[in-house]
Amino acid sequence: MTQGPLAGVRVVEFDAIGPVPLAAMMLADMGCEVVRIARRSGQTWDETGGAVLNRGRPVVHLALKDETDRTSALALVARADAVIEGFRPGVMERLGLGPDVCLELNPRLVFARMTGWGQTGPLAQRAGHDINYIAVTGALNAIGPADRPPPPPLNMLGDYGGGAMFAVVGLLAAIINARTTGRGQVVDVAMTDGVAVLTSFFHAFRHRGLWRDERGTNLLDGGAPFYRCYACADGRFVAVGALEPQFFTQLLVGLDFRPEDFAQYDPGGWPRMEAAFTERFMTRTRDEWDRVFAETDACVSPVLGFEEAPGHAHNRRRDTFITRAGLVQPAPAPRFETTPSVAGESIIGEMTASEALARWVSD
Repeated sequence: MTQGPLAGVRVVEFDAIGPVPLAAMMLADMGCEVVRIARRSGQTWDETGGAVLNRGRPVVHLALKDETDRTSALALVARADAVIEGFRPGVMERLGLGPDVCLELNPRLVFARMTGWGQTGPLAQRAGHDINYIAVTGALNAIGPADRPPPPPLNMLGDYGGGAMFAVVGLLAAIINARTTGRGQVVDVAMTDGVAVLTSFFHAFRHRGLWRDERGTNLLDGGAPFYRCYACADGRFVAVGALEPQFFTQLLVGLDFRPEDFAQYDPGGWPRMEAAFTERFMTRTRDEWDRVFAETDACVSPVLGFEEAPGHAHNRRRDTFITRAGLVQPAPAPRFETTPSVAGESIIGEMTASEALARWVSD
């Protein structure tokens, strides 16, 4: 039996790359009984997601173009609370597994469809990746220095922020509604939509005349010398986020400047401030600066690599990272006081559709 705040919620995940496995991993961590359906032959995403993104749920290999295997998939759908899939629009319909078929079989079903462009619109059938989705929403243009092209911010903004997180929220909201009304529905999760919502703060700034499209000129895009990263003597970096005046004062003290040396919110003085900060941070190593600011509210942090992060004292104390089957990986989040999430075994293994269905029928 699973545990966690979503114990007893059943989800069928159709194997995909990108945000689908992360969303399913989070649901499994929180107690959902997730069954991952992967292709019987050909490419699966085990090699990409591996034992981290695919943790906590078994895999059933099916050839969805085969009538017998499609019937097995539908048998699982009939017992599920939700389906989550990430194919291009129309693929599930061509497989005979579209929402019309599934909702007729299971009227309370939530059918979550995750794509980059959404189910409608002129780009709905086009290929794309995270960098494309964040480009058309305005988010990518806001990232990076003014004199260079915008850098891809990994795939965390589009795939995971605008995709996986909105899929989890939408799927759970629709399940609550289905339990109230008895009616399921399709949830159209477009990464472009999600990323657009994530930019709400900056649209609010624009309407107040506090944000410009020119990169590196704004408060949170590296334009402010007190909210950016600096290189240190050892070639590593610190992150500075001293936005509030009281924190900025502590930053100046730690850097051995006087409070009267700089007017924090005078953009005309930012070039001189940046030059002074750049020179000062180069006088010590990253870890030396970490020790200088460790007991202050100057909002200065070491920039850690993925290999270093699990060893940071704060992350160790909170068990932010865990080890499963010898693999270091993030622990479940958020944390629940009375129904804690649990990261399942990294590799649960394969089972047949009949075995997966038997687990659900027996509950």
